[in-house]
Amino acid sequence: MDASSVKHNTDHIRVSHAGNLPRPDDLNDLLLHRETQAVRQRMPSAVSDVVQHQLDCGVDIPNDGEYIKAGSYTGYMQERVSGYEVLAVDASKPRKRAGVGERDRREFPGVYASGLWLSGSGGPVRPGFSTPGEPKPPQTERVCTGPVKYTAHAQIQSDVSTLKAAMQARNVEEGFLAALGPLSLGAVVRNEYYPSEDAYMMAVAEAVREEYKAITDGGLIVQVDEPEFATSWMFYPDWSVDQYRNYLEFCVEIINHALEGLPPERIRFHVCWGSGHRPHVNDIELRHFADLLLKIGADAYSIEAGNVRHAHEWRVWKDMKLPDGKILMPGVISHATDLVEHPDLVAERLLNYASVIGKENVQAGTDCGIGSRVGHEEIVWAKLRASAEGARRASVQLWG
Repeated sequence: MDASSVKHNTDHIRVSHAGNLPRPDDLNDLLLHRETQAVRQRMPSAVSDVVQHQLDCGVDIPNDGEYIKAGSYTGYMQERVSGYEVLAVDASKPRKRAGVGERDRREFPGVYASGLWLSGSGGPVRPGFSTPGEPKPPQTERVCTGPVKYTAHAQIQSDVSTLKAAMQARNVEEGFLAALGPLSLGAVVRNEYYPSEDAYMMAVAEAVREEYKAITDGGLIVQVDEPEFATSWMFYPDWSVDQYRNYLEFCVEIINHALEGLPPERIRFHVCWGSGHRPHVNDIELRHFADLLLKIGADAYSIEAGNVRHAHEWRVWKDMKLPDGKILMPGVISHATDLVEHPDLVAERLLNYASVIGKENVQAGTDCGIGSRVGHEEIVWAKLRASAEGARRASVQLWG
């Protein structure tokens, strides 16, 4: 099997997604009870099954369902690096930044008091997603107290081998593994070791690069998950757009440092406005940072585009030229609702993008990972089938 790389469309719109997919109940139980050896034994067959399920739904570019992350978006990477300690919160030290959705919190205090903002989707409130009432102040925090180093070389090699084996068994040429971005790992953490924030974040970038490199060296696409590129606007609620853009220039430097030396044709960069079930009326608009997004050294960009706050933003690309050789993978189905998108709506969204960036350069994606963010796994697979059918209908119109 040849090495995976992000491929432009030639005769149809290719279909992928943002990562997270439903896990089988027995694997969930093993992960819950931290049965490490049993998880390792179960993982190959679980990944094999989820790859097949994706193909059955019409997905062209599958992944491992993010099973390696054990249901924790940031926690898995926190376990793969050294240099951090969990310490009691020191009330005498100011917080590094505001909480999730702070701009919305100021405008919708009742929503935040209800606890509904913690829900992961528009579906029913489920355990682990929402706790009624205002969130309690944290009692502990992660702090950088030593050199940040990547320590999971054997684990990432196993992750790569497991997905590649499932792909090879089915003659699948293109697959991806999602990996946490440097901002999502390090930006929230207070640095008490490095001489400056710049030095600290550069060290974080160098640590995560080792995971990215193992993925690309293994012949897979790495999807760098970095919602903080857009959601950090909420963490600094008093900043102007110009101040935020200055911050994003720094973020571009950090992310590109993490990607240094890696082949851009094997890099997909994912950005969204966070999956929390909240109003999102204060999300920063794509037009304010699309040009900075394109400075990131990836050949493909996965962007949130399916929910009701961002579905209209395909028009941004009328004025923002997509550089030659680049691909956009807009979300055409969303975690924000349990309603399954109609294939004709998916096709319409893809045709809109094709009209402004070219049919060769648009692929069908999801806003975020949907495995744990909609009401039931049957809805997840139905959404992916709708995405593939919508892509097929759009392809008929574009290629005949």
